[in-house]
Amino acid sequence: MRSVPGAVLGALVLLSLQSWGSATAGDTDGCDQPLASTLPASSFSGSSELSRSHSPEFARLNRRDGAGGWTPRVSSRGQWLQLDLGDRVSVTAVATQGGYGSSDWVTGYLLMFSDSSRNWKVYRREESIAGFPGNTNADSVVRHQLQPPVEARYLRFLPSAWNPDGRIGMRVEVYGCPFRSEVIDFDGKSSLLYRFVQSTRSPAKDIISLKFKTMQSYGLLFHRRGRNGDCITLELVKGRLLLFFNSGTTAPSPSGPGVVALGSLLDDQHWHSVLFEHAHQHVTLSVDQHSRQFQARAQLSHLDLDPEISFGGILAPGKSVTLQRKHFDGCLENINFNGEDIIDLAKKHRPQILIRGNASFSCSEPQPVPVTFPSAGSHLVLPGTAAQDGVSISFQFRTWNQAGLLLSSWPPRGSTGFLLTLRDGALRLGLSPPPGQARSDITAGAGLNDGQWHSVSLTAQRNQLSVVVDQAGASVVHAELPLETHTGSAYHFGGCLPPSSGSECKASPAGFQGCLRLISINAQEVDLISVQRGVFGNFSGLDIDSCGILDRCLPNHCEHGGRCSQTWTAFYCNCTSTGYTGATCHHPLYEQSCEAYKHRGKSSGRYYIDPDGSGPLQPFPAFCNMTDIPWTVMQHNGSGLTRVKGADQENLHRAVFQYEASLEHLLAAIARAGHCQQQLEFHCRRSRLRDSRDGTPLSWWVGSTHEIRTYWAGSVPEAQMCACGLAGNCVDSQYHCNCYADQDEWTNDTGVLSYKEHLPVTRIVVTDTARPSSAVAYKLGPLLCQGDQLSADVSFFFKTRASSGVFLENLGITDFISLELRSPVEVAFSFDVGNGPCEVTVQSPAPLNDDRWHLVRAERNAKEAWLQVDLLPPGTHAAPEDGHVRLQLNSQLFVGGTATKQRGFQGCIRSLQLNGKALDLEERAQVTPGVEPGCPGHCSTYGSLCHHGGRCQERPRGFSCDCELSAFSGPFCTQEISAHFGAGSSVTYNFHEFYPLSTNSSPHAASFHGDMVLAREMITFSFQTLQTPSLLLYVDSFYNEYLSVILAKNGSLQIRYKLDLHQDPDVFNFNFKNMADGHLHHMKINREEGVVFVEVDQKARSQVSLSSGTEFNAVKSLVLGKILGK
Repeated sequence: MRSVPGAVLGALVLLSLQSWGSATAGDTDGCDQPLASTLPASSFSGSSELSRSHSPEFARLNRRDGAGGWTPRVSSRGQWLQLDLGDRVSVTAVATQGGYGSSDWVTGYLLMFSDSSRNWKVYRREESIAGFPGNTNADSVVRHQLQPPVEARYLRFLPSAWNPDGRIGMRVEVYGCPFRSEVIDFDGKSSLLYRFVQSTRSPAKDIISLKFKTMQSYGLLFHRRGRNGDCITLELVKGRLLLFFNSGTTAPSPSGPGVVALGSLLDDQHWHSVLFEHAHQHVTLSVDQHSRQFQARAQLSHLDLDPEISFGGILAPGKSVTLQRKHFDGCLENINFNGEDIIDLAKKHRPQILIRGNASFSCSEPQPVPVTFPSAGSHLVLPGTAAQDGVSISFQFRTWNQAGLLLSSWPPRGSTGFLLTLRDGALRLGLSPPPGQARSDITAGAGLNDGQWHSVSLTAQRNQLSVVVDQAGASVVHAELPLETHTGSAYHFGGCLPPSSGSECKASPAGFQGCLRLISINAQEVDLISVQRGVFGNFSGLDIDSCGILDRCLPNHCEHGGRCSQTWTAFYCNCTSTGYTGATCHHPLYEQSCEAYKHRGKSSGRYYIDPDGSGPLQPFPAFCNMTDIPWTVMQHNGSGLTRVKGADQENLHRAVFQYEASLEHLLAAIARAGHCQQQLEFHCRRSRLRDSRDGTPLSWWVGSTHEIRTYWAGSVPEAQMCACGLAGNCVDSQYHCNCYADQDEWTNDTGVLSYKEHLPVTRIVVTDTARPSSAVAYKLGPLLCQGDQLSADVSFFFKTRASSGVFLENLGITDFISLELRSPVEVAFSFDVGNGPCEVTVQSPAPLNDDRWHLVRAERNAKEAWLQVDLLPPGTHAAPEDGHVRLQLNSQLFVGGTATKQRGFQGCIRSLQLNGKALDLEERAQVTPGVEPGCPGHCSTYGSLCHHGGRCQERPRGFSCDCELSAFSGPFCTQEISAHFGAGSSVTYNFHEFYPLSTNSSPHAASFHGDMVLAREMITFSFQTLQTPSLLLYVDSFYNEYLSVILAKNGSLQIRYKLDLHQDPDVFNFNFKNMADGHLHHMKINREEGVVFVEVDQKARSQVSLSSGTEFNAVKSLVLGKILGK
């Protein structure tokens, strides 16, 4: 019998054989020299010393001089050990020991640095972490690398905790290397211009690096012009760096387009590093540890800028300057432009450099002494000037708090006392006149809690009162009141003194949290260093000679466009209009799919869908059709029937579909969904989808991958045909689509596009409607998706009958994170990020070990920890003010147990996602002892989606259809399987594995397989061929029984059954039509004992009876194409 050359067999055979079974901080290399050990004794100083032998000069690492280390007179907070390193150096590490042979050591400390031994700044790690762990005994050395290194001349060690059974005791070492510093000082009126020769070979990019320090909140750092007046300007505005890209003819706005802001509180008279990189339109700006990358306008390529750049101000000799900018008042260090040391060129008076004004090559060091009020109870008491009428007080302050008590005074009886407070960001002066006179309040200024320095001047004399806020942009209030004012005996800055002190202050709100500086009383500036030494005034809870303000909104931890605001101790996120909620605008207000809305009991309607949950995509509107398996319906602008005429290869008809959501949103929704589809109707009259001569597509569609697609609705990508071609019922059987036939009557190819990786349809192109009577009409339905993984940042479903067990655990050296079922009604989320163990729990009113699915979602962010179970109210735990931002975990994630293999979970976990990424639990379960893949409970609901005999299988995140015993493939066993058979090719499928028994048909072999007896079969397949005679299918047994399906020479169908070894085969010829016509034909053969039912192309049917037997014994193999060995 002949093989089947050039034939295609579609939808492999399905036999009902149920018993047949078959799974940053810069390069520090070499910068590690000990710096303190060689310093002279005079370089060591301290706040105090217990005795001469405990003086600071003995605080050298591994030395035993004196008493073996430094110990202050009193072990209390506020003590310090100071090192003068002789010059500004780069410090890369510090190390500490306790006092030699003693019980005196420090268990925690702060590190501060300064260039002038004034205006100290705390070294911080991880944005807000200030402290360093210290020692646990007197002699071991604890070393800490500084990332990033710090450049400074003076260092201070401030003990924050020490051995409770001893005193403060320290020996220290500092590691680093010399630091090359070239500086230029600008006085607010001077500037520097650098002109360079532009070579024929331009650099790949411009790189500008420098450091700056200033007390001023405004000032221009550099400016560079380009063509047509375009320019780039880096400027300090309100203590932030703003990079302006503008035309140079209009005044730029700090909040307008072409402006990039970075940094904060940069007017603190400390060094800040700047790196600017400009390559064509690609720009990177870095300030200290923060960076931003963005695109500049095409006109502002670095190749289009003038070969000159000015620093400190705009200096453009011979050119008009239309915009006047405030010059820089402060010091610049190590200015480098494309490898050129600009300050070195200026010192050598090179011709490329032009300096205007008074610029010097050493930094002036203003000596303001700031003071920090870190708590509401912090206060400063300064004496007044005796026997002087009137009051004159001025100072500067900065804070984030909207309210607080700044200043109060209670002069002798008969005079007017006052309270100066912040309320809602404005200054309010409350006057307390003598008895019998009315109380008066005066308000000045607004928005004073913006973290900027603000100046206040208060002057009061008999019947005259003046309050001035921020002199230049002043808010001035004058009042004439019947006042009797005298200098008070004392002025109280910050919170009220305790009632035991006799103070009359009863302030509301509470004390001030922020910084003060430049305090003057009656035109005499207060020496705060003398206050610190106890010579003058009194204070409590202050940090003198340092401003400890932090910008907790840099970086902005508010997600999804949430607006960050802050107080002295915390930040807050305003999530209004973001579509998110929670402490950091992380939790979506809207569900991730219609499936999730159905879980909440919602009915059909329009809802906002957030496909990536806490990810960056914003929610979008969609319609939810709440069928048994809900559909998410995403509409577009072309839902009506569109008619097309007059289109050809030169005048294409191109339809572009705009959806309710962006393509990025749609792709996220599709990626989450288990199944997506779009209905496409394509009606045609004398219009072809493809040129029959050479196969050139004449109409096509484009999907999400932007590739041309030429398979049509109801088909699959590999088939490149239409639904009628797969079904074999096209109007012209020689074509695979109705609209290939070029007929004079209207016909259509309509169906569903369901290969979701190609969806949604974004364009349809038609090119063959220019001939007479030629026309096309099409209609594209909405994108429909269903199925969901219901994920969150850390989320999973569980079901169990056990009363407790650990869901997840991950460990670090000190940090850890754990989620567990603590009891049948309690889930606990435990963690430690370096500040000690914390825990969040959720109590359920009903047992959770009910063998039903429950959803757990957990999150830990910079603001809080958050835990929710199902739809129960979430539990939260606030993060510490200065806590670690990131978890430091370095072990494997344990799912369903712990590293110690204790308290393991018994039950099922599915849909586990961490940080938006799904974990393949099934794969791990296959290789993990004691863990089995799959969680039962899905197939009872979704098993009906497995078609054509596909078997539903439980999966960790849902279910899947096993199509192994089906003639179809795909997620729901609906995609037909096809194969092309050339001359001499065949496929043989052996139903049983066996040994040499399979090579003979002896009675022994028959007895071995004698228990396999079939009284019925169901066979379905599709085929197309032009060859006759042809073997389509052959099934044989170990008893030489067989079934064959053949195309006879005339193309008719012939079926042969031989079910009795001693009788001739039954031969049935079916004269339906010539089936070797190159069209796809569908065959269905069912046998029930002696009756055989035959159906061809779902139309022609026939029934015949067997005479050779009714049982198929010991089926051996199935052959497609030809009989091997025959």
